[in-house]
Amino acid sequence: MILEGLYYTKSHEWVKVEGKHALVGITDHAQENLGSIVFIELPKTGKSFTQGDAFGAVESVKAASDLYLPISGTVVEVNNQLEDAPELLNEDAYANWIAKVEIQDESELSSLLTSEQYVEACDI
Repeated sequence: MILEGLYYTKSHEWVKVEGKHALVGITDHAQENLGSIVFIELPKTGKSFTQGDAFGAVESVKAASDLYLPISGTVVEVNNQLEDAPELLNEDAYANWIAKVEIQDESELSSLLTSEQYVEACDI
């Protein structure tokens, strides 16, 4: 499942813009390929990242994968529910965002993929 109206990366993160902030998570395609997610490393609130920086990691029964921030910004909130229940990402990858980021440079959004481009990039 790919949701329209979000931005996507080739590394399988999604971005939902809400004013000056963006929610960031992993795609349904990513969680499906990872299998059962058993651990997540969340970023620290207040930490700033540049577009493309690793900001956390997920571990599944199959593999461990870094999470890359799709846009530059400062983490203002994390989804603490995921610490105790990382499997929520398997249940609904789009409802269970990972971090809320204050957007530093909105122009970076133009370098991200639309839902249609993401489908093509993943060959889904």
